[in-house]
Amino acid sequence: MRIENPPRDLPTMVARRFEWSMAVPEVFFAREETRIAEACWAMARRFHQGGRLLAFGKGAWTTDAQHVAVEFVHPVIMGKRALPALALTNDSSSTSSFADQLRILARPQDIALGFSLDENCADVVVALAEARQAGLLTLGLTGGDGGPFQEHAPDFLFAVNTHDPLVIQETHETLYHVLWELVHIFFEHEGLLA
Repeated sequence: MRIENPPRDLPTMVARRFEWSMAVPEVFFAREETRIAEACWAMARRFHQGGRLLAFGKGAWTTDAQHVAVEFVHPVIMGKRALPALALTNDSSSTSSFADQLRILARPQDIALGFSLDENCADVVVALAEARQAGLLTLGLTGGDGGPFQEHAPDFLFAVNTHDPLVIQETHETLYHVLWELVHIFFEHEGLLA
């Protein structure tokens, strides 16, 4: 499809968008690299102990929860082991909150991974708080400054410091692919997981 009479500033708009989509993740990963490695080690230890990944999110982030669960269950790289993961968003008939689902499904050795566009998704915040109280390893992926997520302190909070939903989601997607890869690297050195 060809755009008839594109705006004169279209190349400038595209360039700015591309710069923004690159700059925010670059700053995020530079700031969070140590904590990401720590989160991966903690996740690998939980998987090693028989834990499962339970992922959830609202709105567009339901598909991210499903995507990360599929990545762990069906590795795309030959020789990488499948790890147990479930997206709590898969059952569209369920009207219960994520906290209710976690109370029924979760075990203390599991990992709860909650996605949110911004820091104001109460269902995700409450679910992560209850999961942490129950002994699960908790990771919160959000945008903005973390807001209420900080008050309930998941074990690892990764807040992408922007309110641009596209940049937040792009950064989250890169992050959970990095989480997947580093968890598997730790599994290649199982002596570290004891």
